[in-house]
Amino acid sequence: MYQEAIHYNHGRIEVVCGSMFSGKTEELIRRLKRAKIARQRVEIYKPTIDTRYSDEEVVSHDANSIRSTPIDSPASLLLLASGAQVVGIDEAQFFDESLVEVCRELADMGKRVIVAGLDMDFQGKPFGPMPALMAIAEDVTKVHAICVRCGNLAHVSHRIVKNEEQVLLGEQAEYEPLCRACYLNAKR
Repeated sequence: MYQEAIHYNHGRIEVVCGSMFSGKTEELIRRLKRAKIARQRVEIYKPTIDTRYSDEEVVSHDANSIRSTPIDSPASLLLLASGAQVVGIDEAQFFDESLVEVCRELADMGKRVIVAGLDMDFQGKPFGPMPALMAIAEDVTKVHAICVRCGNLAHVSHRIVKNEEQVLLGEQAEYEPLCRACYLNAKR
C-alpha cells in the first residue's frame, strides 16, 4: 500500500502590538536575533517613512538595533523575502491594508512572519492593517508601556502636540503613554 509523505507547512504569523514606548520593536528584535542564533535566514523590513533613528535599521527606544530594508509597498515583500525563513516587519501600522494578504501569502509559503506595530492611533482607534493582522495571526502579544501620569499599564499613545494627522512620526516630545483613565482625563 502506497503511503504519501506528509509535508507540514511551518508558516505562521506572529503580531507584537501595543502603545508607543511599550517594547514592541524590542520584542521584534529579540525574536529575530533568536532566529539568527538558530541559523535561520532572517530578513527585516520597515516602511521608508520611518527614519526616526536610522534609514536602514530597525531601532528600539533603548537603542537596540538590527539591519533592515526600507520598503514603500508590502507587495515588494513577496520578491524581497523569497529566500528568507523568517520575515520581520516593523511599524506595520504605516503600511496599507495589502500587508494583510502579503503576510498571509508569506506564511502560506512556509515562512514565519513576525509583525510589530501600534494597535491604536493617538485617538485610540484601530490603526491601519493591525486589527486584521491580529485576526489572522497564530500568536498575538500585546505589550504595555507604563502610564507616565499614574504608573498603571498604558493603554494608548497620547499625542501632546497639536496635530490632527493620523500619522505623525515622533517620540517623547510628541507622545506619552497613558492608561485609559489618564487618557480620558487628558482629552477633557
